[in-house]
Amino acid sequence: MAENLSALADLVAAGGVLALTGAGLSTESGIPDYRGADGLRRFQPMTAQELLADREARRRYWARSYVGWPRFAAACPNAGHDAVATLQAAGFVGPIVTQNVDGLHQRAGAVGVTELHGSLELVVCMQCGERYARDTVDEWLQLANPDFDRSADGPLRPDGDVAIAESLITQFRLVHCVVCGSDLLKPDVVMFGESVPKTVVAQCFSAVEAARSVLVLGSSLAVMSGYRFVRRAARENIPVAVVTRGWTRATDEEVSVRVDAPLGTTLTALVDSLTG
Repeated sequence: MAENLSALADLVAAGGVLALTGAGLSTESGIPDYRGADGLRRFQPMTAQELLADREARRRYWARSYVGWPRFAAACPNAGHDAVATLQAAGFVGPIVTQNVDGLHQRAGAVGVTELHGSLELVVCMQCGERYARDTVDEWLQLANPDFDRSADGPLRPDGDVAIAESLITQFRLVHCVVCGSDLLKPDVVMFGESVPKTVVAQCFSAVEAARSVLVLGSSLAVMSGYRFVRRAARENIPVAVVTRGWTRATDEEVSVRVDAPLGTTLTALVDSLTG
């Protein structure tokens, strides 16, 4: 382990690092990830196709999300986010590409963050494309559901929702886009069944190719949306380091340094070694 941490420090010390971050970086903020240490998915997320096709699916999504949103919105950056922001401010890390939709990098002070999968802080109308702040939509939902109990204490899920009783879901009232009147509202994120916009992918590929190294933080790389950037780096002979807990999809041929350890303490130690 000490040898891997030393190799990690040497890689980051050279600067020009692109950080690619995943859900494992936010678990210490109380936001769970989709997969366990073995790489197996623990939650079955709703797809965009379900949300578009089925009004009852939209009711289920928004009822669960309405309960979970206060807790999700209250999550704070943890030591890992702080460390990434510090490494960026010190000139070691450049662009940040995140698969997370929680905005915690920005709240920790990071800049130049590309949100690969969008942000839960926005809502988009699937009918006309109008966008709204999530807090605005939350106010609409409160007005439409004044007697709805949003105090369920079930565990928060990765998408910011909470599993609740079906009897609660059936009484939940949806709200509508004020531009076109549709109730086809969805979080402005890339849901399962959707693709990352091509322009965003191209921007990230360019950033990878301009980097001196790629640092993967808290991602199993199980889905291609993030893994493709590791593959591109390997093809361009750009070193890749992975710091995460448990299994990762990346092969030994693609990764120069692996550290299987908690993100917060590991990244804090890395900051101390480079800036202390």
